[in-house]
Amino acid sequence: MLQRIQTVWIFLAILGAIFLFFTGQDFSLFGAIPFVTIACVALVLLGLLSIFSYKNRKRQILLNLISIIINALLLGLLAYWLLNLSGGINFPEKGIEPFFPFLSVICLFIANIFIRKDDRLVKSVDRLR
Repeated sequence: MLQRIQTVWIFLAILGAIFLFFTGQDFSLFGAIPFVTIACVALVLLGLLSIFSYKNRKRQILLNLISIIINALLLGLLAYWLLNLSGGINFPEKGIEPFFPFLSVICLFIANIFIRKDDRLVKSVDRLR
């Protein structure tokens, strides 16, 4: 059942985390702690675990909600970091990092909608038996 539409949305959220991993290497808010790198690896692992737990829809929704929370925290931290960067608004290095967690949050919300729709469909078929 890997060919479902929610798998595509979760995969797009994983791609957002991978792109953030490559673009967010210059993020330094807490000193030497590579927070973005750790969060991106965790998001990729959670996404892959969510994709391959397609038989347990409740676990899949829970893993997506945990990923949404991590992405929301990343979005807040990246926005705070961008506001504190020197160089003003026209600084060419500003701007793309918060887009990827935002995109991932949207993709995971859409995936959860489709997972719930599948859950309702399976429950309605079970009632007919």
